[in-house]
Amino acid sequence: MNAESHGTKLKQTWWKIVLTIAAIAIAVLIYLVSPFLLGNGTVKYVDIEDHFKYGSIGGERANGIPYWIWKVLPVVFADKLPGEGYTSLGFIQEPDQDLPIGFSKDKKFINRVGQNCATCHAGLLRDTPESKPQIITAMPSNTVDLEGYIKFLADVAVDERFTGEEMMPYIEAMGANLNPLQKLVYHYLAIPQTRGALINIRSAFSFFDRQSAYGPGRVDTFSSYKTRQFGFIPDSLEEKELNGVADFPSIWQQKPREGMQLHWDGDNTSVDERNKSAALALVTPTTINFDAIHRVADWLWELKPPAYPYEIDRNLASAGKKIYENNCASCHSFTGSLTGKVTPIQEIGTDPGRLDSYTYEFVSNQNTLFAGITYQGNDERFQNFRKTNGYGNMPLDGVWLRAPYLHNGSVPTIKDLLEKPENRPKVFYRGYEVFDRDNVGFVSDVAEEKGKQYFKYDTSLPGNSNSGHLYGTDLASGDKAALIEYLKTQ
Repeated sequence: MNAESHGTKLKQTWWKIVLTIAAIAIAVLIYLVSPFLLGNGTVKYVDIEDHFKYGSIGGERANGIPYWIWKVLPVVFADKLPGEGYTSLGFIQEPDQDLPIGFSKDKKFINRVGQNCATCHAGLLRDTPESKPQIITAMPSNTVDLEGYIKFLADVAVDERFTGEEMMPYIEAMGANLNPLQKLVYHYLAIPQTRGALINIRSAFSFFDRQSAYGPGRVDTFSSYKTRQFGFIPDSLEEKELNGVADFPSIWQQKPREGMQLHWDGDNTSVDERNKSAALALVTPTTINFDAIHRVADWLWELKPPAYPYEIDRNLASAGKKIYENNCASCHSFTGSLTGKVTPIQEIGTDPGRLDSYTYEFVSNQNTLFAGITYQGNDERFQNFRKTNGYGNMPLDGVWLRAPYLHNGSVPTIKDLLEKPENRPKVFYRGYEVFDRDNVGFVSDVAEEKGKQYFKYDTSLPGNSNSGHLYGTDLASGDKAALIEYLKTQ
């Protein structure tokens, strides 16, 4: 072989080596980068109930927590939870699902976990203490301790264990199977940035220390709205604004509610605006997924409440219907002359906290939301929010599943609501999902079962009063029994 041929062969060999190295480098780069580029987008659900329970409404991109961080928090910080995992805060975990009901997943470079409507609107029902719980969507989330969840996130944020060095071994032990670049991103970017975001949440929710505890099934509708959407300083909120903790409502059968004064205080007559307002607890005006929200809204438009599943004395209920029509229907039937209208606080006499929390200053800010944003050609800016002077008269469809009663959930059963305030329970327990068939509500005298502690509701605390709503309290005992039997049919 002459020198020229030898040189040519060396060049060919060299180029093969270079190309091989380049191919390997490209393959490695694709391996490292592809997890961030592939599969971006929202998880889609064909079944509408699955969409309601697990579909994204846009919260992940505004307030989402990277998936593996969210998964590992209850493990690393197990000492900050009342029991094992997120279910110890009342979230409902279905056996075949990765996330509890009310949590959703979306991906933009990395998977993130957010929340959706089912956080506050899916509950549990047990026939007896030995029964398996039934999941009922669109009812109030009677077991979810939303304050407990937010406090957990706020507490872990300032824990010295919230570091890449501490958390990455747990993430890998949970089967994350991350490639080297993903590990670096989680270790040096995702974990520190998530910690910073949760510290901001801790600051925004510092008003918790000035409020009565929520317990399961309740939320302060507007204080976090003020601090997170509008930048109100938590310490600047007046004391009377901080007592507005209210029950989660049921959300079925929205069509006949259009035009009624909605929310507990009747501050809006538009179902669509009410829906978007509620979503802003979890999203922002620029990240909201309108398609997802409207898909849920279309499903709820004519969704009927679950029928009462236990025995009803039809003769007694028939007698109760007449009592209902004479005493309750004008405010609580869909055709009532006062249904969907506001009763002044001086007349209804219930706790004023929720009404006082909705201030004129807040509503003036609220009506600027969604300015400049359109959906399907429609201007989405809020236009219908108004300050009122009392509480709205609500239809009683599915009322048997909506306990505890009054806007703040201060009366455990319908039977108790038909008693004068001084005879209603002053202390009871919330979060127990066994149904009380005699009194119509959930069993409220169980403080603990199998190691699980239930929330002690004290009506003497600010915002928790069980006063007012005296309608029906003067009925004879037999008439009350008949009325209760009829309300089971609603």
